[in-house]
Amino acid sequence: MYNRRHFIRQSALAGAGVLLTAPAFSWKGSFNEKVVVGVVGTNSRGHYLARMFAQLPSVEVGYICDVDATVMSKTIAEVEKLTGKRPKGENDVRKLVEQKDVDAIVIAAPDHWHAPATLMALKAGKHVYVEKPCSHNPAEGEMLVAAAAKYNRIVQMGNQRRSFPRVMEGIHELHQGIIGRVYFAKGWYANARKSIGIGKATAVPMHLDYELWQGPAPRKPYKDNLIHYNWHWFWNWGTGEALNNGTHEIDVMRWGLGVEYPSKVISAGGRFAFQDDWETPDTQTITYEFPNNTAMLWEGRSCNDFDEMKSGRGVIFYGEKGTMVMPGGDDYKVYELGGKLVKEVKTALQQADATNTMGMGEKLDSLHLQNFVDAIGGKTKHTSPISEGHKSTLLPQLGNIAYRTGHALYCDTTNGRIKNDKEANALWSRTYEKGWEMKL
Repeated sequence: MYNRRHFIRQSALAGAGVLLTAPAFSWKGSFNEKVVVGVVGTNSRGHYLARMFAQLPSVEVGYICDVDATVMSKTIAEVEKLTGKRPKGENDVRKLVEQKDVDAIVIAAPDHWHAPATLMALKAGKHVYVEKPCSHNPAEGEMLVAAAAKYNRIVQMGNQRRSFPRVMEGIHELHQGIIGRVYFAKGWYANARKSIGIGKATAVPMHLDYELWQGPAPRKPYKDNLIHYNWHWFWNWGTGEALNNGTHEIDVMRWGLGVEYPSKVISAGGRFAFQDDWETPDTQTITYEFPNNTAMLWEGRSCNDFDEMKSGRGVIFYGEKGTMVMPGGDDYKVYELGGKLVKEVKTALQQADATNTMGMGEKLDSLHLQNFVDAIGGKTKHTSPISEGHKSTLLPQLGNIAYRTGHALYCDTTNGRIKNDKEANALWSRTYEKGWEMKL
């Protein structure tokens, strides 16, 4: 019998990188050699990832790649301070992937770069750790799944809860029936972001290669309220809060419900808090229905940080016999019908900083990074293959398409494709700057 004790042991082994399942390919190095990584886009999340990868004993951060010379210099200095070895600098990812001594590329550049840079790396024979969302639009996600198979390399998305031990345990308990059949899930994210104002056209700073920053995206003039973070709220480069943060909750809900592609998607919301350049919704709900008679709802509030269940983010699962709450980190609680708390499981590692834009905390996040590295070395199976990352990215993308078109979407439940909807399908892919088109 596959019992809870066995599951916890297996989860711990997976987090520690003990041999469980070897991938189909063979790595060129030995298990005693370090995996050399190049980190792309290191202003915020990428700086955090560079620090964490640098502190893993099985990794060498060999390259830092950023189109902002100031950012690149800062990250290089930080990695050198941590490790005593200075990584090389490169501003163009196209040159980085050509480096023969690089085993894997870590991508934390803006969203419009995630899929194109991943594809470049795969074509060059590199493994890839790509931050969520793995793609800017559904067509890119489908292409990454195909590319990972074609080039036989690992692509792991940064949905790090897939490697959190207690979250893994909680999902297993759901699947074992701890609250009966689970039929509905609700996820939320709340923050108190300020207005980005009305941007002014101005000269590009000398330290920033704005042409290369835009890369695959159609050209737009530089404004003073765009870089380094506010690009998230512009459709040309970003994907809004639904993918910036909602991908995490949607991934956990999809995992817990045991679903893949929805049959119906509805979204409502808008830019309600401020009148400024922000294009994506600051307040949004997305509802999904699935063919196994289940549903889920995600709610995003970018500009009102009222804590629900004492957490700025989280997931609630509703079942026939009770409820499970996962309040954003590596903890969960189980309630019976009537509201009595019957089980509480707390992380042994650290409390998560739920709305920190940098990450959930190094002790927790590093489990996902170590899993990626160990999978490259054949020591374990990676917990977030791109086939799963794409599905959990596609769902919020469908939500954004429903929001932008203003009507419900009906989908093919075998692949998530939108049925009989010319307006919605026009948003399935994007236009690229000439010469930057993605080709498998």
